[in-house]
Amino acid sequence: MCHNISKIKTPKISIAPMVDRTDRHFRYFTRLLTKNTLLYTEMITAQAIIHGDRNMLLDFDEFERPLALQIAGCDSKNIGKAVKIAEKWNYDEINLNVGCSSDRVSGNDMGAYLIAYPELVRDMVCQMRKNTDKPITVKHRIGIDGSGILPDSFDRKIIDKYEDLTNFIDIVEKAKVDRFIVHARIAILAGLSPKENREVPPIRYEDIYRLKKEYPYLNIDINGGIKTVEEIQTHLKHVDGVMIGRAAYDNPFMLTEVEKFFKGGKVNNISRGEVIEELIKYIEKLDENIKIQNVLKHTMGLFHGVKGSKKWRQIITLPWDKDPVDILKEALEILPQEPLNIKKY
Repeated sequence: MCHNISKIKTPKISIAPMVDRTDRHFRYFTRLLTKNTLLYTEMITAQAIIHGDRNMLLDFDEFERPLALQIAGCDSKNIGKAVKIAEKWNYDEINLNVGCSSDRVSGNDMGAYLIAYPELVRDMVCQMRKNTDKPITVKHRIGIDGSGILPDSFDRKIIDKYEDLTNFIDIVEKAKVDRFIVHARIAILAGLSPKENREVPPIRYEDIYRLKKEYPYLNIDINGGIKTVEEIQTHLKHVDGVMIGRAAYDNPFMLTEVEKFFKGGKVNNISRGEVIEELIKYIEKLDENIKIQNVLKHTMGLFHGVKGSKKWRQIITLPWDKDPVDILKEALEILPQEPLNIKKY
């Protein structure tokens, strides 16, 4: 049997784990914009944690908190072992990836592929809970099209009905999951790229609204295609929390507004110029072996939708003719620094 569910309060807003995006540099940059939003690591496999460079994979700056670790795997014992190892790093939450749709991940029986095996997901969460007192959450799709991927023993390769979703929830919740984060599309496991899987399958927010209505005792967050603060506000009328994906990367300054959704929260009135000043301080403290372009690439959207956007992208794009810190200091002189017409709440 699993341990008792831990007592947590679900975050109102979180930023989705994104491979090659939500690394420690992006998280530091994001934390300048929003103090309360829950951040996630990139997806890290259990095997990588067990056999890889743990410091490289798991180290983070305290400034990044609250921060969740997302783990992927296909074996409950290995998942449990990886969670036990990660305890040393004291993440605020451990999340199990049951949503990644890439061929590489599905081909290794991980990610959204596991929606076909809810009993295994339940057992994985149980093993995780044996090795941590941290909140344990599951991020998953509403279903899958496993044609060409699932074994021939499966009579149904397409698991996409609302009843399939509730069957998954009914089985996995027995492991005392602290929060379900549900992407409102199915995943097509063969024939589509991850990008296409975020766009081609129809979005079904109503399924997640219904899920929360029928399981009011569960913490349920919604994810998928959410791009604006207004959309976040609408979703919060139906579910416990909202996870933002690519919009947080493409238009990061919108995150200054999400602070208003937290108890006692107010819009963060930091200017873009002040963000650049903080980035300069951050870069000056980095190890000399770290490539500065790996920091600045995450800030490409800082001036999204406002004057200075094109110039900013030019400034932070290689090649550079001088020290990047000096370039950023010069940017402060030529780029607008005020917030974008943010109302006071």
